[in-house]
Amino acid sequence: MSRLEHSTVASDLFRPRLNSFTSQAALSRPATSRRNSTNAPRNPFETPTPSLHSRVALSTGSSPIAARPRRRFQSSRLVGEFEKPWLNSSKRGPNWDSIIFYTCVSIALSLGAYICYDAVRHVPKNEYCLVLEDTFSSLDSNTWSHEIQMNGFGTGSFDWTTDDQANSFVTSEGLHIVPTMTIGSSGISAEQLTNGYTVNLTADGTCTNSRNQRVSELITDSPCVAVSNSSINQIINPVRSARLTTAGKKTIKYGRVEVVARMPKGDWLWPAIWYYHNPSARASCTYSLRMMPQDSVYGEWPRSGEIDIVESRGNDAQTYPLGNNIVSSALHWGTTASNNMFQLSKGEWGSKRTKYSNGFHTFGLEWSEKYLFTWLDGRLRQVLFFNFANNKNLWTYGEFAGTTVNGSAPDDPWAAAGTANAPFDQSFYLILNVAVGSTNGWFPDGIGSKPWTDGSDNAMRDFWKANSTWSQTWGDGVERGMTVKSVKMWQEGKC
Repeated sequence: MSRLEHSTVASDLFRPRLNSFTSQAALSRPATSRRNSTNAPRNPFETPTPSLHSRVALSTGSSPIAARPRRRFQSSRLVGEFEKPWLNSSKRGPNWDSIIFYTCVSIALSLGAYICYDAVRHVPKNEYCLVLEDTFSSLDSNTWSHEIQMNGFGTGSFDWTTDDQANSFVTSEGLHIVPTMTIGSSGISAEQLTNGYTVNLTADGTCTNSRNQRVSELITDSPCVAVSNSSINQIINPVRSARLTTAGKKTIKYGRVEVVARMPKGDWLWPAIWYYHNPSARASCTYSLRMMPQDSVYGEWPRSGEIDIVESRGNDAQTYPLGNNIVSSALHWGTTASNNMFQLSKGEWGSKRTKYSNGFHTFGLEWSEKYLFTWLDGRLRQVLFFNFANNKNLWTYGEFAGTTVNGSAPDDPWAAAGTANAPFDQSFYLILNVAVGSTNGWFPDGIGSKPWTDGSDNAMRDFWKANSTWSQTWGDGVERGMTVKSVKMWQEGKC
């Protein structure tokens, strides 16, 4: 190849190549032209210059890049009428998926219906006869009696129960049971409360029970006399309250009870609604609703039983872990006071957002030969349920055989009854009361800055010395007491 040919080839290598997208005019412009510069301003309404990689030709001229034709969609749908012989056959195959599904659904619905029917069928359909309905337009002496004592009814509480109108009275809200300070409501001075004074309820004829009551296995206490003596730290009961019962007037053996009440507000207040058997037997009570047996058929407490429908504490739930957001129920039964087996038959209901001193609530009891249960604001909210039919008898359930009390083996007090629910097979009466403090463990030691200890001989005095602290927590007026709006009692059976 000649030198001329070499130079021609070299110049061809560096010469711009023309294609269908490049005009001659564009190649002839200077390289510094602003129009071809990537930074040159563009008309926003101008048709953009196609990319070199565009798959569509920009001119009608020939292009080295041929447009690829699109494939036309072709439907696979059958057109026209076709035979479907399977539709004409009467022997179609079973749809097992549907059969299995609907069979299972039918079985589940049938089982659910039977369970509901069986539950309804076993709901007791007892007949009841109303024996008491009191809405407290007044305090009816044909229904209610006051118990007047000073020894705490066996619980070691610090109140003196009276029939004073300052401690129990009726307003448009209902019956109020309100504790008051002994100083200022009884004529006893502060000096007399702590030394040199004697209260003798037997002498003035107001004591309702002159029988000494047992406070332990070895100690009995008089319910009618109190003496203050500073040398032995013994004082007169510093608080007065009230305790009302239907003993000897309204009782039931099996049936229902409903009490609408508002609980008290204040530290160391103990309200109670309960049933008991005999007013002369030892009973433990506080701020609660209880029933006690009319007659001590099986002996003194707890051999003849006790039904606590509701008990509570007045301490504020925000500062006391066992406070007024908790209510409890229990059955007390045993061979001796130290062998009380209430731990096997108790229940409680607590609420995080409710204080039972802030409003009225309904507390109920349903009691039959086969079962006993208590409830709060409706039968579905059960506090305690005890099924007597699950046990041969309470002697066996309590496992008393083989135990000893003070070195002696206890006897079976319910053997002669031959029933599974003895001692809860006798007539009980209703008690309403508000107690203050106790030494029986209801207010546990070491919780909530408790100012006394249960085992101390000076418990009442220590409680009174801290009065400047706990008295400030008591509600104003009737708030410090239990207010009972209504009481209803039904006897099981026809009227």
